[in-house]
Amino acid sequence: MKIVRLPANCLPLPSRSKQYAMSTQTPMPDQAAEKRVNRMEKTIEIDWQKINAIIDRYSASREALLMIMQDISDIYNYMPPEVIPVLVEKIGVKESLIYSVATFYKTISLEPRGKYIVNVCTGTACHVRGASKIMDALAEKLKIREGETSDDLLFTLEAVRCVGCCASGPVITVNQETHGGLDRSSAVKIIEGCERDAT
Repeated sequence: MKIVRLPANCLPLPSRSKQYAMSTQTPMPDQAAEKRVNRMEKTIEIDWQKINAIIDRYSASREALLMIMQDISDIYNYMPPEVIPVLVEKIGVKESLIYSVATFYKTISLEPRGKYIVNVCTGTACHVRGASKIMDALAEKLKIREGETSDDLLFTLEAVRCVGCCASGPVITVNQETHGGLDRSSAVKIIEGCERDAT
């Protein structure tokens, strides 16, 4: 087989479409990541008297770390990063342990969450009765996806496996309140009620 070498000025150029594709391939920003950063940048005022009272309530016990973190999360709906060094110092645990606890337990978040935590039950009973339609309706209403928090920090939308109210499915919980026997319309009305209460 005879190999013919072309001079450099005769090498084929990429097609116009390929040239255009190469020139316009700029990395698209991760919108979800940008939202997370924006929420993290929103500072909150830490009530250190309450934080210290929670730590003292459990005698700064290492064994009570989960309960301490849960009580703090109940106040702010997440674990503020400013609090973590204080827990390290006062309880005497490693920072890595705090992050391990926060990432293992779903009730504790390292990112700001909404004032209203909306959980859509996706257990078998709720699933067959239209849980996915409820989730879609709430996501459309709130303009967020499952696992996300609205920009105004009012709502966090999540899915849970079961809330123990199978006979009333489909079911959602909003913070500590349970709502059953829902359809798309009634689920949205619950959210609208929360919006009115927040104003």
